[in-house]
Amino acid sequence: MAANPTLVIFASDKGPGDATRTAIMSQTGSLLARHGAKLVCLVENDDVPVALLKSACAKGATIELIVDKEYALPDVLQSITIQIIPDRAERLATLVRLADCFVILPGSLATATSHFLTVKELGARVPMVFLNQNNAFEIVRGFSADVFAHTFQQAHKNMQFAENVDEIWDHVSKLLAL
Repeated sequence: MAANPTLVIFASDKGPGDATRTAIMSQTGSLLARHGAKLVCLVENDDVPVALLKSACAKGATIELIVDKEYALPDVLQSITIQIIPDRAERLATLVRLADCFVILPGSLATATSHFLTVKELGARVPMVFLNQNNAFEIVRGFSADVFAHTFQQAHKNMQFAENVDEIWDHVSKLLAL
């Protein structure tokens, strides 16, 4: 595995708790950019994790958005590459092709839904790191041990749960043997 992995980020600006979610996304974007990761985000229904992208851009990260339709980026994000793929199945296939690992941040039902539908349609083949801050993904942890382990043989081994932002890279490194 390359020292600079491509991480597909599932995060959303939508929902309650904006100040906390913004801080988490900003910290995560900075952390992953510092480690040289390329970031890819799926953008559907204009749901874009702007805080994460802004902080990652500020640290010089390479970022690509996989979008469902034409999308106009805010001026501060003009350096980001956009790939428009109207077909959902093709968007998801592109994510899997690009991804070394999925990173899932807490904060909204939109994030959890997007990630769940992606894994459901594609299987649990890609390693995943969940930011379980404040037990946001505790149900997923139990689900992975009880259900995924029987459906997808390696799924529970491919899922790691970071308790804070600083642990995300440790788990990515462990899963990808960096």
